Amino acid sequence: MENSRLCCFAILVLMSFCVHQLNCGDATAAKADVGVILDLDTTLGKMYRTCISMAIEDRNANHNHNHTTMIVPHFRDSRGDVVAAASADLLHNTRVMAILGPQKSIQADFVIDIGDRERVPVISPATSPALPLKETPYFIRSAWCSSSQAKAIAAIVKAFGWKEVVLVYENSIYGSGLLPYLTVNLLQSNVVISNLSFIPPYAKDDQVLQELFNLKEMQTKVLIVHMPLDIASRFFQMAKEVGMMTEGYAWLISDPLTSLLSSVDSVTTEAMQGVLGVKALVPRSEEVRRFTKRWSKRFHEENPNIDRAELNVFGLWAYDSTSALAEAIERVGFPSQRVNRGNSALASVLRNFTYKGLSCDFNITNGQLQSSAFEIVNVIGKGDNTVGFWTEKYGISKELKFNGDKPIYSTEKESLRGILWPGQTSNVPKGWEIPTSGKKLRVGVPIKGLGFNEFVNVTWNQETNAVEASGFCIDVFKEVIGTMPCDVEYIPFPTTDGQSTEYYDDLVYQIYLDKYDIVVGDVTILANRSKYVDFASPYIESGVATVVPIKDVERKNAWIFMEPLTRGLWLTIGAFFIFIGCVVWVLEHRVNKHFQGPPRKQIGMIFWFSFSTLVYAHMEKVKSNLSRFVVFVWVFVVLVMTMSYTANLASMLTIQQLKSTYMIKKGEYVGFQTGSLVAIFSNSIIFGDYNIRSYSSFEEYDEALSKGTRNGGVAAIVDEIPYLRLFLSKYHHKYTMIDQKYIRTSGFGFAFRKGSPLVSDFSTAILKLKEDGKIDMIARRWLGPEGHHYGDGLESLDLDHFRGLFLIVGVSTSTALAIFFSTFLYQNQQILASSGSIKEKLHDLGRAFFAMEKDDASKHSETGGEIVLAQSPSIKTSCDEKGMHSQDERLSTIQTETHEEEFNTIDADVEAPIHYAERV
Repeated sequence: MENSRLCCFAILVLMSFCVHQLNCGDATAAKADVGVILDLDTTLGKMYRTCISMAIEDRNANHNHNHTTMIVPHFRDSRGDVVAAASADLLHNTRVMAILGPQKSIQADFVIDIGDRERVPVISPATSPALPLKETPYFIRSAWCSSSQAKAIAAIVKAFGWKEVVLVYENSIYGSGLLPYLTVNLLQSNVVISNLSFIPPYAKDDQVLQELFNLKEMQTKVLIVHMPLDIASRFFQMAKEVGMMTEGYAWLISDPLTSLLSSVDSVTTEAMQGVLGVKALVPRSEEVRRFTKRWSKRFHEENPNIDRAELNVFGLWAYDSTSALAEAIERVGFPSQRVNRGNSALASVLRNFTYKGLSCDFNITNGQLQSSAFEIVNVIGKGDNTVGFWTEKYGISKELKFNGDKPIYSTEKESLRGILWPGQTSNVPKGWEIPTSGKKLRVGVPIKGLGFNEFVNVTWNQETNAVEASGFCIDVFKEVIGTMPCDVEYIPFPTTDGQSTEYYDDLVYQIYLDKYDIVVGDVTILANRSKYVDFASPYIESGVATVVPIKDVERKNAWIFMEPLTRGLWLTIGAFFIFIGCVVWVLEHRVNKHFQGPPRKQIGMIFWFSFSTLVYAHMEKVKSNLSRFVVFVWVFVVLVMTMSYTANLASMLTIQQLKSTYMIKKGEYVGFQTGSLVAIFSNSIIFGDYNIRSYSSFEEYDEALSKGTRNGGVAAIVDEIPYLRLFLSKYHHKYTMIDQKYIRTSGFGFAFRKGSPLVSDFSTAILKLKEDGKIDMIARRWLGPEGHHYGDGLESLDLDHFRGLFLIVGVSTSTALAIFFSTFLYQNQQILASSGSIKEKLHDLGRAFFAMEKDDASKHSETGGEIVLAQSPSIKTSCDEKGMHSQDERLSTIQTETHEEEFNTIDADVEAPIHYAERV
């Protein structure tokens, strides 16, 4: 017991000694009066006060460094308009050398102006980029500028494929400051801000509710909220009441609102479930964890009535900015006991200052605290859950990347962890929704007048006093819009005469003027129109073609029979005919008497036999198996070429070609539809003013074509293919289509305002209808079947079409020749082995090559035996080396060279066996 008392006494003595030393140190240090302007009615203001106080206390208690100055804080509350009086009191009465705060941008704007006049540095965490950072050298921003998060927000929007967003902001210098930066970055990501919704700083509940109802009626369901915490809390609670925190909505909140979520009450947290936000990332070090523990204890001792409060990055920045100010005063160096004010050196040091603080690198450049990485969080349960990160170098990522990683910028949603969206769903909101109540979709439609009503036909229903529309384009639109729960109203495009819409450029431009939401009709997708509107995928392909009367132009060509094949193919076929004839002669002339005789006869046989295969008229029989193989392959090739030639010639005789460019050269007139795409090209190099006439109906087309150029009509009609398809379905027996895709276009499409989220859904629905064949069915119902036109004509067949066949023939004949000559040389190897000269050998081989080869019967006759023909008693033939003599007086003497002919003339009923009798 006694020992315990002694220990306590020793501790008290030691503490008193430390306090004495501290007081002595304070007495010797120069006093630096610093004003602190905070909104002490807010949790954030109280957090700032605790952090600033702890920073000053930690510095004064640190005896490891010999500090020559000591910060003396003078706190002022900035409630309402008191901010001006508070700053004046600090500057004139207390005569502070620097001001920390205020925290709000609208308050900082006043203090910065006064500090600039008094040449006193103002170190404020106000985040609005609208504050005059560059205009005054005495303003230092001790927090990240809100413009630095614009790229991160745009990257998130792009990652989920949203094309339109609505920006909801406070109508103040704080709220509007982010707008230009966010707009630019969203546009760079092909995202537009469809609507701007602002809330007054002191808006009442009914004003907030009215704005929420307006937002609910909009198509766009992606909302970016940039407002202070006090207004945001009421805003999200009311948004939940009106049903806007449900499935289908996507909410994104900016910093500092995201960083302050830890300080909101449970009611606000419950209302914000599913919200996505970005906030400044501060690495969690051991030093930060120790400080957080100290701060939490200190804060709850000073503010026991606040149940929910956690330290955030703004508190760390307040601590670091206070420490940085003290360090800057030390660097400037003041020898006096009282640091003088009004010295610009302190502001110069602070505007470019680097300090290792709690928030890691506290780097101020040109008066701005530099940003690094942002944390992407999702409000789930009682707090926020980290789902990813964003950096300037790497974009979006699940894990925080460092400089050593490969620099690949990502804007993919797969780079984020799982997100729980409003309505407790994991399904990504599509970003837009057609309202089921309220305004109808305004659909602009053209008036077609008396012609071309099959595409769009506008009528007025006198009973309902409503505009009704029908036709091919309308039916396709109804199929698409039928999958979407919305109502539409058709609005005819007014014209000067009130009869028809001639120029569709004016119709499309009405969307840009916000008179229509969609334009439906036979509107061609063109580049100049895409400057003002977005088009969905084309629902029917188009292009410009020509219609002409059916004429027998090609049949008057005397050489049309040569057109099916190209000149090169004709020459190749002729060469192969001669080549095959020569090959067959080589293989047959030694064994076949038909290929023997004078040279003139043999040359004639070569051409006759080869070309007669073209009509299968060759009567000569081939005896060599190699010849039969070659002829078989060649006849097959001839068959294929004959059939191809016949088919192509028949098509050419059927299809009548008449090129529109030829008519222009002849100076004939060409007709086109009034106000159509062709009218745009009427003054171009393709058409001249001297040879065009415009028409407004199919009946006028028919009449003009029937008259012809000489009688005041036209020689051809140039129009887009869908119109010509409909025209030919009515007059297919008189006209035909040529020059398809004479001018290529992208087709007909529905037009929307720029950035409309309806474009992607309409495009998807159109592709689905095409795959299902529904659009083709609608086209056949309104435009008639395809097939009443012909193409640009058939091209002549060239060598490439038969390259494989000629290759087969070449390989086959070459193989046959190789086998033949190999056998021939083998049979005459005694000539090659003789001792004669090369000339003599070649001469002997030539004689052997041109000599008639004896068949097997002749070879048997040379054995000297007696041949007896069974069942032929009147004929008995004996053979010797000199010849063959008949013992019957009716048979004449036959020379040895005619053995083969005699055996060929024996009647078919003579039996084959031949008996050889030996001579004794």
